[in-house]
Amino acid sequence: MASNTLTIIDNRTGKKYEIPVNNGAINASDLRQITVSEGDFGLMSYDPAFMNTASCQSKITYIDGDKGILRYRGYPIEQLAEKSNYLETAYLILHGGLPTKPQLEEWSYNITHHTILHENVKKFIDGFHHDAHPMGMLVSAVGALSTFYADAKNIFDPESRKKQTYRLIGKMPTLAAFVYRHSTGMPYAYPDNDLSYTGNLLNMLFKMTELKYKPQPVLEKALDVLFILHADHEQNCSTNAMRGVGSSHSDPYCAVAAAAAALYGPLHGGANEAVLRMLMEIGSKDKVPEFIKRVKEGRGKVMLMGFGHRVYKNYDPRARIIKQVADSVFEVKGRNPLLDIALELERIALEDDYFIKRKLYPNVDFYSGLIYQSMGLPMDMFPVLFAIPRTSGWISQWEEMLLDPEQKIARPRQIYKGADKRDYVPMDKRK
Repeated sequence: MASNTLTIIDNRTGKKYEIPVNNGAINASDLRQITVSEGDFGLMSYDPAFMNTASCQSKITYIDGDKGILRYRGYPIEQLAEKSNYLETAYLILHGGLPTKPQLEEWSYNITHHTILHENVKKFIDGFHHDAHPMGMLVSAVGALSTFYADAKNIFDPESRKKQTYRLIGKMPTLAAFVYRHSTGMPYAYPDNDLSYTGNLLNMLFKMTELKYKPQPVLEKALDVLFILHADHEQNCSTNAMRGVGSSHSDPYCAVAAAAAALYGPLHGGANEAVLRMLMEIGSKDKVPEFIKRVKEGRGKVMLMGFGHRVYKNYDPRARIIKQVADSVFEVKGRNPLLDIALELERIALEDDYFIKRKLYPNVDFYSGLIYQSMGLPMDMFPVLFAIPRTSGWISQWEEMLLDPEQKIARPRQIYKGADKRDYVPMDKRK
């Protein structure tokens, strides 16, 4: 008769063990009972990069990579992108359900009225060199907010957590816009509380001499959809950093700074920049076949950027939505000259057995960079724009970790392969 257990026979000792299976997983600590001798630490699992290890139980984001499914709190990403806006989706991610009209109004009001930065934060940003990378400035500025809000250390006070949530989600667009304006040498444009979340970001990024900035509705909507798609994505590198740093009970500003630092890496938040650089390197549509050939032959370490994903073994559902958003943006801003190269690259790759067998499909980064570039934003701003919406996901994951009684300070094990015990050798006797 079937039971929810795994039978392990240790061929080293002949002993048999019954390990409980819950939710399709075994508890790694249950392996500790499998020992060879007295004093043996017990069996461990070895899993570099967490390829097959669950570090937590979560109710926030569901992904089925084989079927190309992404849901926030049970809601399909396609429905949210079509019918919701970013602030409503952020509420859903953080609170577990869609808000009523009064709840959404209160939520939006509190975030809108926490967009202003302390004037000393401006001085902090002014201290960076003019060509400092915007993401480096953002990471530093978010961490610096920890020193402005001492109450943030009260992480087990629900009211304090709520206030920091308002502050972080409200201030991230302001920080992002300020580091952009600093890097371009332009004066800072302050928040406008009459505008939407994404409309206000466009105001702070692009306002010039006009008394009242009016965001272009198509761009405003495009940013809203992009922000919804980037709000959370389960236990990715930056979310793992958020949970790992947060597990030491540091305040949320320091934890978000750590998450943003992880996002800074080219394998994570910088992936859409890598796609654009690849398209620019290809140069023209007629050179795509030769580029594909080089990828397949492995010549010159050429990689097909924007295809494939650690989780998705099907077409990334976010990529389908972004492709539609891109079309609407190009109608307003003009067709991005790199689009023809991207479309041809996608067409050939999706028809080639080499990529089909390896389940390499376009991911969220393949088209998002084209959209940001068409809006007039430089490539080094792309990870900054990624960090703004992901903040709500980071905070939600952080709070879930804090309130989970099974979670402790993150402390992975290792397999030691260094030297055995050695005695110290005086300098004059060393060879």
